[in-house]
Amino acid sequence: MLQAVRQAMLLPELRAKILFTLAMLFLFRLIAHIPVPNINPSTLQELQAALAQNQLAQLLNIFSGGALQNFSVAAMGVYPYITATIIMQLLQPVVPALEELAKEGEQGRIKLNRYQMWLTIPLAFLQAYGQTLALENSLGLGQSLFRSPFDVVNNFLPTFTIIITMTAGTMLLVWLGELINERGIGNGISIIIFGGIVTGVPTLIIQGIQIGQTGGAETVVGLILFLLIGLGTIIGIILLQEGQRRIPVQYAKRVRGNRVYGGQSSHIPLKVNMAGMIPLIFAQSVIIFPGVVASWFYRPGGEGIGNAIAGFFFNTFNPTGIGGGFVYTSLLFVLVVGFTYFYTLVLFGQQNIAENLQKNGGFIPGIRPGKRTEEYLMRVLNRITLVGAFGLGFISIVPFIAQSITGIQIGIGSAALLIVVGVAIDTMRQLEAQLVMRNYEGFISPTK
Repeated sequence: MLQAVRQAMLLPELRAKILFTLAMLFLFRLIAHIPVPNINPSTLQELQAALAQNQLAQLLNIFSGGALQNFSVAAMGVYPYITATIIMQLLQPVVPALEELAKEGEQGRIKLNRYQMWLTIPLAFLQAYGQTLALENSLGLGQSLFRSPFDVVNNFLPTFTIIITMTAGTMLLVWLGELINERGIGNGISIIIFGGIVTGVPTLIIQGIQIGQTGGAETVVGLILFLLIGLGTIIGIILLQEGQRRIPVQYAKRVRGNRVYGGQSSHIPLKVNMAGMIPLIFAQSVIIFPGVVASWFYRPGGEGIGNAIAGFFFNTFNPTGIGGGFVYTSLLFVLVVGFTYFYTLVLFGQQNIAENLQKNGGFIPGIRPGKRTEEYLMRVLNRITLVGAFGLGFISIVPFIAQSITGIQIGIGSAALLIVVGVAIDTMRQLEAQLVMRNYEGFISPTK
């Protein structure tokens, strides 16, 4: 692998792609330390301590690449764009016009991406307002985050400036991601999230060392067990991401003039986890939404029926809330399994595999082309997705299980691990493909 990386750096074109990607990540980290206007610097340290105790806000901090704890212009990260992408993908089977665009190839993809950009802007406005209001009200800070009150009605201009600055920061990160897609290596948006998570690894290591030093022998054993569970989770994610069922396909011979086409054998790779990390992200987004909304109205220690109702929802949809987070983890598992099935069916339906096989003269041995092929593929997909859905659901609750077993609380979740492992595998594959195109040996040596 090191030899392959060295060969990649020796190629001018590939070296330029790698260095450009690293430069964009460096620029992202600079942006993540630029605070929003009107911020009160004395509260930033208090905000970081409060975020460490509130797992409801840690998910947002992950997608912002740690920029939320600095309350920078990139405090929302690329999360509004991810939400817009999910909405557009879910609307494609429902809206015929969007479904037609998805079938038009590159031009259709460009138009859909433009619609996603437009949808990202209002979503970013809404999230900027809601997220800032929630942090201001529900974290129990000793003083306000801002020099002047965050109030749209009575303090419109400073408040609007904060919202529009955060929206601009999100769109800037999306633009950096697009630049990485065009001139770098890997998926740009995923690389941005990956860079933010990886930069938090030294902090996690320091946190683990401090826990080991301050605790006794039981704490050290718990920390080792926590690391072993984390390593097992990473191995499980790799197996889940790489697992696939290969359906054999035979292409019939066709004679056109003096040439014979077809007669080849191939396969359809149906992945065990076709939906990737989207179901986990979507499930966590849905399950934290009631808690985020409740945090706008909840005042710890306050009185009144309204505050009691808001407190109930805030504690119920919180990993450390009612029943030690049992309600949260149970709902998370069920939602991840459900969204995995739903999103897999959406993706599979968009590919029209049975129809495309029939058009190109391909067939599955022993299965009639057309409707029977589609039914067969759906049966196989349902069986393997069962494994993928329950596997992804189990991975989503592993951090909570690990914390309850070991008593160690370190701020890294399944979404972060899934993103890091998935992006690393995808980037290595792209680098591997670039090397193979230039007749260099890749990361995996050929079998002799």
